[in-house]
Amino acid sequence: MPFDFSHFRQQLTQVTQDAFRELLAAHHAEGLYSFALYSDEGALTVCPAANSLAYLAAQPSEDQLYAKFEPAEWAYEMRGAEAQFKELSRQLRLHVLEEDLPEEVFEQFRQQLYATCVAVLDELREQHFFDQAAGHDVFLLFSVSDSDPPAAELAQLVSQLNHNPYRAEYLAWLASWET
Repeated sequence: MPFDFSHFRQQLTQVTQDAFRELLAAHHAEGLYSFALYSDEGALTVCPAANSLAYLAAQPSEDQLYAKFEPAEWAYEMRGAEAQFKELSRQLRLHVLEEDLPEEVFEQFRQQLYATCVAVLDELREQHFFDQAAGHDVFLLFSVSDSDPPAAELAQLVSQLNHNPYRAEYLAWLASWET
């Protein structure tokens, strides 16, 4: 049975908003500056992550940029709207594991999941949801845990999702990887 990505996108949009609002309410004084959605290579999960300036300030200076831009290092990984994100991940797992998808069909599913996550973030960015809720610019990212995407792919993604000073800072950091 085909996965209903249209319905999933609607759910993910609402849950993403709920998670960000929940995190802001609980950690506003810490200066939340980032939000990400991430998944895994098996396309079994979708989770939120966020970071704060207070958490970033507590990191060693040599790790600042990595801690600033890498969701796996952020203070609030898998936090915010936990029950709703668990339900979305359950839907993904049921589809992938119970359908026993052929490799080609699974790859299409995985790419559609990733594209849906990016589309949700981009749509909410276009609506100024994150910046208005936080009261300042917010760095946005989609990530796949334990993956190493090409730098050009990361640059394109960050450029699409960030129309603020974080984009230039991230791209400069990304360029430093090659030196």
